[in-house]
Amino acid sequence: MSDETDATSTAERTTGGREVIYYPCKYVPAELLAGLGADVRPVTFEAGSFEEADRLAHPNLCGYGKSLLSFAMRPDVHAVVLTSCCDVIRRVYDVLADADVLDFLWMVDLPHKGGPAETKRFRRELARLSEAYAEHTGTPFDIGRAVAAFPEIPRRRDDRVSVVGAHAPASLLETTSAEMTLPLENVTCTGGRLVTAPPPELGRAPRDVDERAACDACEVGQDEAPTSLDTFLDWYAPVLLDQLPCMRMNDVSGRRSLLGAPGQKGVIYHTMKFCDYYGFEYAEAAKEADIPMLKVETDGTSQSAGQLRTRLKAFDETLRGVAGGHLPLRKGSDDGHTYVMGVDSGSTTTDAVIMDGRDRIVASVIVATGARATAGATKAVECVLEKAGLTEHDLALRVATGYGRDAIPDMDATITEITCHAAGAHFLAPDARTVIDIGGQDSKVIHLAEDGSVVNFVMNDKCAAGTGRFLEMMARTMEMPLDEFCRCGLDWKHEVRISNMCTVFAESEVVSLVADDTPIADIIHGLDMSVASKTAALAKRVHAEPAYLMTGGVANNDGVVAALGDVLGSPVATHEDSQLCGAIGAALLGLDSIEGR
Repeated sequence: MSDETDATSTAERTTGGREVIYYPCKYVPAELLAGLGADVRPVTFEAGSFEEADRLAHPNLCGYGKSLLSFAMRPDVHAVVLTSCCDVIRRVYDVLADADVLDFLWMVDLPHKGGPAETKRFRRELARLSEAYAEHTGTPFDIGRAVAAFPEIPRRRDDRVSVVGAHAPASLLETTSAEMTLPLENVTCTGGRLVTAPPPELGRAPRDVDERAACDACEVGQDEAPTSLDTFLDWYAPVLLDQLPCMRMNDVSGRRSLLGAPGQKGVIYHTMKFCDYYGFEYAEAAKEADIPMLKVETDGTSQSAGQLRTRLKAFDETLRGVAGGHLPLRKGSDDGHTYVMGVDSGSTTTDAVIMDGRDRIVASVIVATGARATAGATKAVECVLEKAGLTEHDLALRVATGYGRDAIPDMDATITEITCHAAGAHFLAPDARTVIDIGGQDSKVIHLAEDGSVVNFVMNDKCAAGTGRFLEMMARTMEMPLDEFCRCGLDWKHEVRISNMCTVFAESEVVSLVADDTPIADIIHGLDMSVASKTAALAKRVHAEPAYLMTGGVANNDGVVAALGDVLGSPVATHEDSQLCGAIGAALLGLDSIEGR
């Protein structure tokens, strides 16, 4: 997929002589515009970058506003209709009006509630738009075209996953569809455009004012008979305004129906960076809803999708039950034993274990991943087989996990690190209810049920803040070996607060503290507490609870483990095999699939 995508392919000026109008909001009167001869399409564009949008407008516009602005400035876009749903869209309208690059630009003044006075005002707005667009094209309104433009509203009751919340960009929907086993339903603020179908008699309204209608009008004392447009708008304005509300409307109580509908097995709640409205709704829904939910955030560019892939697949694994059924079985060993290999390809190390049918670890290795995940995985596989005294032909199954799982050659199955760390943690510490995995480039907190299944999880994978890479960079800044750095923080005497979690800014802050002769142990403890505080914030989002088990490479950092215990208010345990947890989980899930347990 290219950096710039649109579900309707490239923008077009006309189709079959009809002007193409693009719109971003479900309250835009698409059917009315169709009745005026337009080809009306939603904007699903995602910019490769926001360079032009940042030049034209304030950089704190939400990602959707920036993408909309970038799209409307393209030379092949000629007509856009907006609504005054929020300040960002108003700003986009102002910029476009000032740029004067469109043949037709209109903003409908949208009431934020649906009372009689607001509906009357909304009808006037639609009439103004109708008059302006008819003048622009010279095409009169045709009620038949308008009625034919209403899509059928699907009444889904089948098993499905619903995408809820803010506008879902094309790449998110495509990635989600690819990673989900169940069908996908888009009921976001733009995807959930469900306008009630018109009654049959509306389509039979007269196309023009004939003599009889005019006569009838005279008989009742009217100045003129109602036109088909009048008839349509009288019905259409309240119906369009009465859709399932978006979060910008005053009364959003109707949105409760989005959660827990028949057949809904899970909800992916989408929020947009710099837009808090849907974040507020998610916070409330997460406390009240009984249905499994995953929160994802995008920034309006197509670059977000790749970062979401692991979370989406892990959510799918949670919904369909861990490994998702039987995995493809290989021939296995000649000695009658079952051996399964688990390989966890991380950004810093690649871990591999071989377990037998009695859930015993036969051999394990941890090797540096290096510059290429494939090379690191190949080395780990060779080393663990040699250590176990086995060959590839002795393995019944090879299961890969970790961020580089798709790059490992000759694997029989891949499972996300979320599911694998949950299974591995339950094996290493059956009483654990929360797994904290801080790896080289991301952090995860996984809330477990009593049986070890995933209740909820959250990931930080957008920057190095609070990860092993952050700590490595700080150790390098202080010119200390990493193992010494990990121990030194335990000997702190005075509290030092590191205010920046960004690796670049934190490095400058550490350099300043060193220049001020701040004791090294105090600085390192401050860094440990920063990592612990950021991780504790993630834990709060999934309602984490004791007992805690820490996995991943940072589990070897005693200072961070101790700081986490202080911040969480409960001891955080580690295990001698904590770093192997993902690989152990991958092997166990492979064994579960073979044994059907």
